[in-house]
Amino acid sequence: MPNTVLIGAQWGDEGKGKIIDVLAEDVDIVVRFQGGNNAGHTVKIGNDKYVLHLIPSGILRDRQQCVIGNGLVVHPKALLDEIAEVEAAGKTVAGRLFVSDRAHIVFPYHGEIDAARENRLAEGEKIGTTKRGIGPCYGDKVSRVGLRAADLLSSDFPELLRSRLEESNRVLEALGGKPLDGEKMLSDYLGLAERIRPYVTDTVTMLNDAVAAGKSVLFEGAQGTMLDIDFGTYPFVTSSNTTAGGAVTGSGVAPHRIDRVIGVIKTYTTRVGEGPFPTELLDADGETMRSVGGEFGATTGRPRRCGWFDAVVARYSAQINGIDFWAMTKLDVLDVFKTIRICTAYEVDGKRYTTVPASTRILAKCKPVYEEMPGWHCNTSNVTRYEDLPKAAKDYVEHLCKITGVKLGILSVGPKRESTLRIAL
Repeated sequence: MPNTVLIGAQWGDEGKGKIIDVLAEDVDIVVRFQGGNNAGHTVKIGNDKYVLHLIPSGILRDRQQCVIGNGLVVHPKALLDEIAEVEAAGKTVAGRLFVSDRAHIVFPYHGEIDAARENRLAEGEKIGTTKRGIGPCYGDKVSRVGLRAADLLSSDFPELLRSRLEESNRVLEALGGKPLDGEKMLSDYLGLAERIRPYVTDTVTMLNDAVAAGKSVLFEGAQGTMLDIDFGTYPFVTSSNTTAGGAVTGSGVAPHRIDRVIGVIKTYTTRVGEGPFPTELLDADGETMRSVGGEFGATTGRPRRCGWFDAVVARYSAQINGIDFWAMTKLDVLDVFKTIRICTAYEVDGKRYTTVPASTRILAKCKPVYEEMPGWHCNTSNVTRYEDLPKAAKDYVEHLCKITGVKLGILSVGPKRESTLRIAL
């Protein structure tokens, strides 16, 4: 299989975990390249459901190596808990999971600062953070004061942590929080360090050696394009580059080693947390999408906001990421609708937009311009061949490809592995 970047093309929750699981069968290595345990990738195998937050979804296969790249921020306790869950499910982790020694480490003060900042924001200004410390940890990274896995395992770690905690406690107190006990934190993290030590290695060299040897790599993105720190609906975004470029900076593999980009996109649209969402439905149709689609966050459990397919967002994502193929998901959720709407442009203050405006204040006022297509109003969840889909369903999917300018590679009609129609991949 070609070296492939797989990213979310909307606001996250597009079904990346399932698509990664399907594609991982054909690759040697699966790499997570950004984010932290604020992500949640759900995979359903038979009657078993797995939710992964840090470990690449390829771990649910039997032979694939899995890498947590330098672009992630890693909470050691969360990682070890996740390893235990995967092993309890009968999967081998030792010798298959590798953590970059350049990955930054999340500490308790990151989570406390995250929560304190969010709690101080007024309604309408809140970001919708998971309060797991991801943003503050990335903030330390950019400020060049963060601690990495290599630091955690070094003999200098106690001194480094005490220095960081002194400053972080001052920030926390300024935000109205209580200072944290440094000696307890040090004791806890020294214990965690020894437990994750077997997994930590130079993954940059490992990955480049593997690519040079002809092994295939699948780069697993988290969240989605519209949550990218540069290209998303800023400031209602995550703290990392969720787009295809993040695969390069978050792994250390050069751009010319990437062969293709796959965008995972729902056949409708969802969003968790705050921020503008032009096609959001606040009516019975939105409730139906949420109920039928099981639209609740894999990490937070929060109900997702639901709306019709937004082709403006899809085209924007295709442009930024250089998407070669769509992996469309949850077509079966639309089985119940007699009429389906597609947003093809926005209108605000007499102006029409065919791309996503940079200003979230403008985007928040945008009204979707819709076109309508007939629904198929029958069950598609048992279909195993694209040719057997109802004509109206095929017409809908093919129209989405046409107006976004991206070919169809995979179509998912249900949460299980077998509910996956491989078209061109």
